[in-house]
Amino acid sequence: MIFLTTSGIDIEFIKKQLKDKLNHSYIKQIIGNPTIDEDKLIFISALINRQSSLSLIEKTQFIITTMLVQIALDTHEQVPVAFHKDMSQEDKEDNQLRVLAGDFYSGQYYYLLAQIDQFDFIQTLSIAIKEINENKMNLYYLDDNLLEESISIVKNIDTLLLSHVAKYFNDSSLNNLASEWLLIKRLIQERDILNANEYSIFISKFVDSNPSFLYQLELLIEQKIVILKQLLETQESYQDKDLVTYVDKQINLSMLNYKTSIVEEG
Repeated sequence: MIFLTTSGIDIEFIKKQLKDKLNHSYIKQIIGNPTIDEDKLIFISALINRQSSLSLIEKTQFIITTMLVQIALDTHEQVPVAFHKDMSQEDKEDNQLRVLAGDFYSGQYYYLLAQIDQFDFIQTLSIAIKEINENKMNLYYLDDNLLEESISIVKNIDTLLLSHVAKYFNDSSLNNLASEWLLIKRLIQERDILNANEYSIFISKFVDSNPSFLYQLELLIEQKIVILKQLLETQESYQDKDLVTYVDKQINLSMLNYKTSIVEEG
């Protein structure tokens, strides 16, 4: 899919640039290609593209460096907070390599920002990274069965980078739309993990002590979708109609895919 924001920023072009900068034969051989979260890329691109004071080249540089941070964070998130005693040596080495891969990706954005003398933006991203990592640890140590608190932390983890970049550009107009959709997307991912009989830090807070947690999670997703649909109806407040259309299509696609999976399992 090619999604064009206004002024012609091509998401596929940005993704190619990211892949080129993240290309490392050894890392690729062990853990595969890094995951690029396309939804976060689209929101970050839409936000930065709105900054009329930036040239197209500058916009591209800001988008790429911000996404390098996001990819580094996502890569680190695949590593357990603590190694289990029954974890194999191979798994330990794989996780250690993921840490190094995340550090490698982080080094790329520091290098790029230093080249264009954007040291104040480095500070913005550094603060975001610090707060995101603090939220990850807060989730890990949070008591079980505190759903509202867990949801709030998960929402922070997925949106703090975007919100800090928005604050840097003094433009928070996309924050609500982004945070609502990214939370729904995360909850859908958690539901799919649970349906696959697998665990995440979030799921582990509820699944053992709450037999109805899957139903509760599905109900929460439905409620959040209703809220987001209502938000989309106020789309005249958004300059980027393509972004609103994209989110609406993603919601409908997610709902369709889930209904199809239920039919297939039934």
